[in-house]
Amino acid sequence: MTNFIAKNQALDSPNLKELLLVVAMLRHPEFGCPWDLKQSIKSLVPHTLEEVHEVIDAIEKNDMAGLRDELGDLLFQIVFYAQLASEEAFFNFDDVAKGLIQKLVRRHPHVFPGGEVGNFGALQKISSDQVVVNWEKIKEQERRGRADKEISDTGSGESVLGDVPTAVPAFERARKLQQKAASVGFDWDDPKFVLSKLREELSELEEAYSNGLEVDEARVKEELGDVLFTCVNFARHLRISSELALRSANQKFDSRFRFMENELRRLNIGFKDVSSTDLNKLWNKSKQSGS
Repeated sequence: MTNFIAKNQALDSPNLKELLLVVAMLRHPEFGCPWDLKQSIKSLVPHTLEEVHEVIDAIEKNDMAGLRDELGDLLFQIVFYAQLASEEAFFNFDDVAKGLIQKLVRRHPHVFPGGEVGNFGALQKISSDQVVVNWEKIKEQERRGRADKEISDTGSGESVLGDVPTAVPAFERARKLQQKAASVGFDWDDPKFVLSKLREELSELEEAYSNGLEVDEARVKEELGDVLFTCVNFARHLRISSELALRSANQKFDSRFRFMENELRRLNIGFKDVSSTDLNKLWNKSKQSGS
């Protein structure tokens, strides 16, 4: 049953073992790399975020050669974390892989009936929407198991929002918080209600900004946060990634601004030499050009 996998994935490749060995060598106290030896689990976080963004960038550029390299860099981060953890006897790479296998099998009962890899092939046809529903049910069961253990250990229970990480980008955390709340019935019934809420939040932001001669920065910040949170909620209801939507808008601005730069360069003038009215006309020209 694994023949179809072996065509594309070298299951017996020695490269993964060598990768684990190379990373361990980088951490050798006498012969290792000084930079790698200075790192800790916490110090790697900014580098991990950077590698994730570079993976996304390669995907958006449809750069498959670049994607291969960037995935390698991201894999290095994972192996590095596992190496650091193994040095402190927390866990090792094999523990990470084993836990992932167990989770994937447990959360895909339609692919692995009875939660056994050996049962693969006993196909159970369900829709992708039902897969998502089942996935959330299984995650909820896992969460309840953790909550029961926490009650037993500490006497206090776990929130349904408890497994939403705080370190993820704000847009993604907002989406996860909203999705978790929705899983227990706290949600809008229709996107149009979210859009109405967005108009309400925009009105409150405008009021906060124009209320009196002095701007209350704290209130404006709060109202702006509410607007952004509601925008994410509206996108979630439409099954649109707010992160990808903003990345697309960034790219569009980048392209149009570069068009303006080229036009001004052709005229041998700079932005400061052009009135705001003419700059606006040039911006509209960039939009019409398809930039």
